[in-house]
Amino acid sequence: MPAPIRLRELIRTIRTARTQAEEREMIQKECAAIRSSFREEDNTYRCRNVAKLLYMHMLGYPAHFGQLECLKLIASQKFTDKRIGYLGAMLLLDERQDVHLLMTNCIKNDLNHSTQYVQGLALCTLGCMGSSEMCRDLAGEVEKLLKTSNSYLRKKAALCAVHVIRKVPELMEMFLPATKNLLSEKNHGVLHTSVVLLTEMCERSPDMLAHFRKLVPQLVRILKNLIMSGYSPEHDVSGISDPFLQVRILRLLRILGKSDDDSSEAMNDILAQVATNTETSKNVGNAILYETVLTIMDIKSESGLRVLAINILGRFLLNNDKNIRYVALTSLLKTVQTDHNAVQRHRSTIVDCLKDLDVSIKRRAMELSFALVNGNNIRGMMKELLYFLDSCDPEFKADCASGVFLAAEKYAPSKRWHIDTIMRVLTTAGSYVRDDSVPNLIQLITNSVEMHAYTVQRLYKALLDDISQQPLVQVASWCIGEYGDLLVSGQCEEEEPIQVTEDEVLDVLEGLLVSNLSTPVTRGYSLTAIMKLSTRFSSVNRIKKVVSIYGSSIDVELQQRAVEYNALFKKYDHMRPALLERMPIMEKTASNGPTEIVQTNGETEPSTVEAKHPPPVTQPTNQANDLLDLLGGNDVVPVIQTTIPTKPASAGGELLDLLGDLSLSGGPAPAPAPSVPTSQPPFLLDGLTSQPLFNDIAAAGIPSMTAYNKNGLKIDFTFERANPNPNIAVITIHATNSTEAEMTDFVFQAAVPKTFQLQLLSPSSNLVPALNQGTVTQVIRVLNPQKQQLRMRIKLTYTHKGSAVQDLAEVNNFPPQSWQ
Repeated sequence: MPAPIRLRELIRTIRTARTQAEEREMIQKECAAIRSSFREEDNTYRCRNVAKLLYMHMLGYPAHFGQLECLKLIASQKFTDKRIGYLGAMLLLDERQDVHLLMTNCIKNDLNHSTQYVQGLALCTLGCMGSSEMCRDLAGEVEKLLKTSNSYLRKKAALCAVHVIRKVPELMEMFLPATKNLLSEKNHGVLHTSVVLLTEMCERSPDMLAHFRKLVPQLVRILKNLIMSGYSPEHDVSGISDPFLQVRILRLLRILGKSDDDSSEAMNDILAQVATNTETSKNVGNAILYETVLTIMDIKSESGLRVLAINILGRFLLNNDKNIRYVALTSLLKTVQTDHNAVQRHRSTIVDCLKDLDVSIKRRAMELSFALVNGNNIRGMMKELLYFLDSCDPEFKADCASGVFLAAEKYAPSKRWHIDTIMRVLTTAGSYVRDDSVPNLIQLITNSVEMHAYTVQRLYKALLDDISQQPLVQVASWCIGEYGDLLVSGQCEEEEPIQVTEDEVLDVLEGLLVSNLSTPVTRGYSLTAIMKLSTRFSSVNRIKKVVSIYGSSIDVELQQRAVEYNALFKKYDHMRPALLERMPIMEKTASNGPTEIVQTNGETEPSTVEAKHPPPVTQPTNQANDLLDLLGGNDVVPVIQTTIPTKPASAGGELLDLLGDLSLSGGPAPAPAPSVPTSQPPFLLDGLTSQPLFNDIAAAGIPSMTAYNKNGLKIDFTFERANPNPNIAVITIHATNSTEAEMTDFVFQAAVPKTFQLQLLSPSSNLVPALNQGTVTQVIRVLNPQKQQLRMRIKLTYTHKGSAVQDLAEVNNFPPQSWQ
């Protein structure tokens, strides 16, 4: 049989292929020749054939049929055969294939070989693909080589020991005696691998961590010698002595110094020397400085050292390399909570990063800018962030708008500034704001009595300029409906009042009703605003005509509103002024929401419980009515305690409903449940007027369930049945926190499909203690008259480690006993 071609010739031939098909044909032809050679047990050219096979494997072609040939090469006595055999084993074999166990005996023999290069091959292979069984069998040989005086073998044995510890952690103590003298080695290769081994042992075992803390002074000496040593061509990289070893030692010091005062004290001086003496003109120096900064931030370092570390990150922000700027922003974002004042010094540089072309840097700079906002710099920072909001890509607008809302709510220097800022956001990025921005701004405007005239004038001007931003249009419509009389009378004192007639205002609102840009919700706001103006303007006949036109609208929501408003004009005109009077000031009782909303699913508002019932329930009746008025639901009969409230307009329901489009079927809504007599209390408190709210609750043997478990927060549901009404399921939530930091401002909200009715009672607390040391409970009552399968969407908001967290989840796995 002719001799097979050499590897070099094969490479040259494959590179001449003009198409992938041509290359595939060459590979298949050569593979066929190699298979034939393997079948004939050709020992002369086995090494050459396996080398060619490895090259094909690197190109992505199958080469598994060469696995046994690798084992034969490993068993050979020739070094060249062993070298290719071990290389093939590392590439073609892994621990998931049983064939690798056949190598164990060969590796054991080679670990005891008289030639160091053969021993090195065996150590590399074991450290690359050794399984847990192989590691157990060969750990003794590795430990023996770790104690040898040969530097070449010691560094390879140390890396192999790292792999053994990862596969079989219980063998860690076997290597402990061998690590005593590793750091006294002069060879940098052995030092480097020794530090890697010590790092692995410290990360995997608290006992090892405590044991190796006594090595901190020795590590400090090694690091000091590295930075103080003169030029060494063997280890020099861009003028820095062995930066790879320096980085490894800094990482080990970071682990050893974490949460330990003595170790941190011992390394403070050397960290300061590294931070001040390292050259920053080359990337190598920046890598060492970055590791130094991470070490300073993780250990219990002195305050001056932490300021030095943050200043290094500040210098990184001026670097031309995008990667360096990115890691600097990321590191500053992690430290801003603990070293806020030090990071504040670099605020202008951070803000400049908002103009960077790289989207990753812009996002990190935006997040860090919001973290730096406080009461002292709110005006300047908001000016920069609003400018960024104007010019940023659409992918940033939602997060930026949300951040501006939160910062303005927390640090607003005045109500006028707050209103101007929110309106600026709505004008710039109205289509990207959160769903709760409209009720939030409405609540803010309502409570700013002295700003009503100024606000309605500003919003009217904004409507004349642009009606494409729907949240802005909705707020403007609501304000014009509430304070249209102030707009027409020109009572604005903060700026020059504009001259507007009643007809001009109505023209604008009617334009919104017919505009193609208006959503159904916006049209509902506009129609309600026009209706409110019937008690504030004299143009009542024109308003009647507009309302009557939409009584036949194809939009069912708009039609329902118009029909009910027509009925108000015709049958209850004497009640119209009282029903459409201006809203009172709403008290804000939740830190992360507009008001303490009566949390229902938008079908009906629960009435309040009489004062004699002990458990806390929903807000007073007048506030529930205020909320309906705020949401444009003037067609709703006021909520009272002894009559059944009329179904509110669904636009209000949409704002109160977390579910949005969640429904149990795509068909028409089922017929409503039979109404209860008006002599009984409405909704979920049906039949409970003569007894406490939970006076007679019988356990129904319903299994509990976990509704939410994420980021350390766990929400469990337990179930009971309420007597005498079996259609009411009483669900008690139990919120626990397994993280190390408590969760504050905790708010749980829930919603169900519109065939159900839901009532949330007050929680036991708004603080969820850390480490599962306490539980927050809250009661949910769900009325399910049609016995349909229960589905629920929950919304969780809380503050954790200084950051506001918000999450939505859907719960569909309720036990059948809870709803049947």
